[in-house]
Amino acid sequence: MPATDYQGSSPASLTHFGRALFSLRREQVHSISMEGSSFEAEMESFQQHVTDRFLELSSVAHDDLLSLSWVGKLLDCFLSCQEEFRAIVCAQKTQSLRPPLDRMVTDYFDRSVKALDVCNAIRDGIEQIRQWQKLLEIVVYALGNQRSIGEGQFRRARKALADLAIGMLDDKDSNASMANRNRSFSRNTGYKDHHHSHSHGHSHSSGSGYHHRSLGHFRSLSWSVSRTWSAAKQLQAIGNSINPPKANDLVASNGIAMTLFIMNSVLLFVMWALVAAIPCQDRGLHVHFTIPRNFSWAAALLSLHERIMEESKKRDRKNSCGLLREIHQIEKCARSMNELSDSVIFPLTEDKEREVKQIVQDVSQVCDALKDGLDPLERQVRQVFHKIVRSRTEGIDSLGRPTYAE
Repeated sequence: MPATDYQGSSPASLTHFGRALFSLRREQVHSISMEGSSFEAEMESFQQHVTDRFLELSSVAHDDLLSLSWVGKLLDCFLSCQEEFRAIVCAQKTQSLRPPLDRMVTDYFDRSVKALDVCNAIRDGIEQIRQWQKLLEIVVYALGNQRSIGEGQFRRARKALADLAIGMLDDKDSNASMANRNRSFSRNTGYKDHHHSHSHGHSHSSGSGYHHRSLGHFRSLSWSVSRTWSAAKQLQAIGNSINPPKANDLVASNGIAMTLFIMNSVLLFVMWALVAAIPCQDRGLHVHFTIPRNFSWAAALLSLHERIMEESKKRDRKNSCGLLREIHQIEKCARSMNELSDSVIFPLTEDKEREVKQIVQDVSQVCDALKDGLDPLERQVRQVFHKIVRSRTEGIDSLGRPTYAE
């Protein structure tokens, strides 16, 4: 502004103008500082949320660990963490487009794609458990609703138990046959996506076209798992190069690198726990977690990892097709029923009949637990699948369309 504009101004007016200018600059600096403080608070809140959720998961009693309800809580934990993580990354969109954060965000999305096949394999495992449930229901129907138990009812129950034993064999052939029936969660949404894209006007078609092409890309990646697909190798691929961020990366990313490390670790643990609990192809639990224990959220997560590994090493769980509590209950009930059926002599004595009915009652309780828990669990796995797809689609869309010039 030309100096002549102020030639007629009094010293008092110049002083007032200087104070106003200083006040404006101070408010701008304060605004930037407040914005930074708010973002730091969001990241701290995210870390605290992860800590609280895993403390809750690790506080369960031994008998409840790896139960259907516990696995459901684990997936709830992932979904809420993923949503908070997405909000943090979206809030720092410009920062996420610059090195080194752009590479870190892309790495996370690449890991999440690998998790989609795990979700598909877990869905097949849930379906496999449903088949076992149906066989147990045959046992309950044959032996539980009879005034007197005869040889014919026992023969039918034995046949169901024999089929159950075959179905629970955890070998490569049975796992490979399951893979052939695998279908992606998004497979049945093709018509909806197609119809949705044509129901909008021409002006919207270019934007939605990118979205639908991205979903189509995911279908091609996760349509099914092949005969040679391995859950163990997939977990290794997800966990590859997950390391705590270096100091210079933390500084360059304004701390977001730590948020990414946390989310990578949560993703790996959740997928690992699913593979540990649910039958799937070529299960393997030897995954290394490179998480320093001094992180507030790490202690509970690593404690859960140790407890699950200890469970997998127990004598009666080593050869199990899954560490899910309800699978263990199926195995125990089937073992008890088989031992009993080998020793029965007809007609049954009253004591032997009471023993049979007690075991049948135990089997019935397992059936009820499966009936109540499998459907909600499958819905949650489907939610995880679609949440990963949507988050990555949004992320790639953002990274592929920069809003600033370098």
